[in-house]
Amino acid sequence: MEPPYAPGDIVRRHRLMTRLWHWLNALLLYILFTSGLGIFNAHPRLYWGQYGANFDHAWLELDRFPGWITLPALYNLALSRHWHLTAAPIFAFALLFYMLWSLADGHIARDLAFRRGELAPRHVWQDIRDHARLRFPTGAAALRYNVLQKASYIAVLFIALPLLILTGLTMSPGMNAAWPWLVDLFGGRQSARSIHFLAAFALVAFFLVHMLMVLLAGPVNEIGSMITGRYRLPRDRP
Repeated sequence: MEPPYAPGDIVRRHRLMTRLWHWLNALLLYILFTSGLGIFNAHPRLYWGQYGANFDHAWLELDRFPGWITLPALYNLALSRHWHLTAAPIFAFALLFYMLWSLADGHIARDLAFRRGELAPRHVWQDIRDHARLRFPTGAAALRYNVLQKASYIAVLFIALPLLILTGLTMSPGMNAAWPWLVDLFGGRQSARSIHFLAAFALVAFFLVHMLMVLLAGPVNEIGSMITGRYRLPRDRP
């Protein structure tokens, strides 16, 4: 049973481990995405299958990304790979640790598991309508994730992020020797590269929507709760 919280009360919302992982993840994903674009600029074409080179048919061909969005801010494949391969293992082990902690602490079962009736079409449609109308929950209800939040966090934690890690490993010649089944799993190294690219941009889309929701819900309160852990329950809007 939930404590009798009222709108305007200050409560503890995010635990220390969640806050630490959140900000570490933000930094690492920035490094990985921008350095990844720098690596992509060495050959800005994507293929399906095992092979892909200049004279092969590419399903996507782009111009090089501008320097302001790459790391480093100039075309330097060696430095981009250095940044990427330094951040990647930290990112992978941090995700593994956070997932194990979330299971042991009960965070996943308590906060992310769908409850009875939440996946009913009527309930999902109501959440979609509330988001479209910018009707955010108030009082104690603001402490619970709605069905759209749960679905997006589960998709990111258990699909997008592991997919990024596994496809990244598939592109490594060393991992091809150690775990050759990864190449078969993704249908070839070039397919893994394409999936890696798509998953990275899916995360960028999630980030942009996430930031939009934070701004609309009240950035000071939302960001402050991810820094201090303390959160002021929203009051009913007139």
